[in-house]
Amino acid sequence: MKGVCTILGSGTSQGIPVIACECHVCISQDEKDDRTRSSIMLHLNGENHVIDSGPDFRLQMLREKVKTLKSIIFTHEHKDHVAGLDDVRAFNFKEKRNMNVYASTRVQEALRREYQYIFAENTYPGIPRLNLTTIGSQAFQIEQNAQLIPIEVMHHKLPVLGFRLGELTYITDAKTISEKERSKVKGSKILIVNALRKESHLSHFNLEEALAFIKEIGPDKAYLTHISHLFDCDEAINEQLPANVFTAFDGLQIEFTY
Repeated sequence: MKGVCTILGSGTSQGIPVIACECHVCISQDEKDDRTRSSIMLHLNGENHVIDSGPDFRLQMLREKVKTLKSIIFTHEHKDHVAGLDDVRAFNFKEKRNMNVYASTRVQEALRREYQYIFAENTYPGIPRLNLTTIGSQAFQIEQNAQLIPIEVMHHKLPVLGFRLGELTYITDAKTISEKERSKVKGSKILIVNALRKESHLSHFNLEEALAFIKEIGPDKAYLTHISHLFDCDEAINEQLPANVFTAFDGLQIEFTY
């Protein structure tokens, strides 16, 4: 079956431009250098599913004119990946259904802390309405004939989930990936992976590490995401990449088979 992956956000935790920064990337007039926090949307069989709802979730939904959303799948609990959850209220109201939320036990604990009012015994009218499903290492179904395979990567010492659906794999906030988890990625024709900057970083792939991982997996096409203003402008980054590797940018749509 055919699906479409939309890059909702391709920036790191501060986004681009960074507040109060006047570096050449942050003042760039190229719209591809305007990067919101990392997230993707999967369009499958007429339904939309978002991986991570960060602080720019509302803006991303408005920009892409999203009118329906069935689920949100979380990679991990950091604010730049969960801070927009409250805005699912609009979909609750319009579609008259709860939002399906897929998250690990640890991420659910964080959501209960961050959004205590959603899970309180005596709830306030108009709060987000969620259906929580616990995920771990096993594949899970989000749509008929659409199973996501979790891929555990390490974000320094924090486990983060990437996901594979058919020929597409999406990995964000990775610094190290075990051989066992790499084996789940092999065979992907499209790989979207984080590449923060050129210099080494404690908890993210830099460009060298991302390119080495891409070379090992051998996809037809790869896209770099979770990009920092310390990397470079979009055009300059692309000039440094192999022929089958590109920068992701906000609004990019990628067709794939699942």
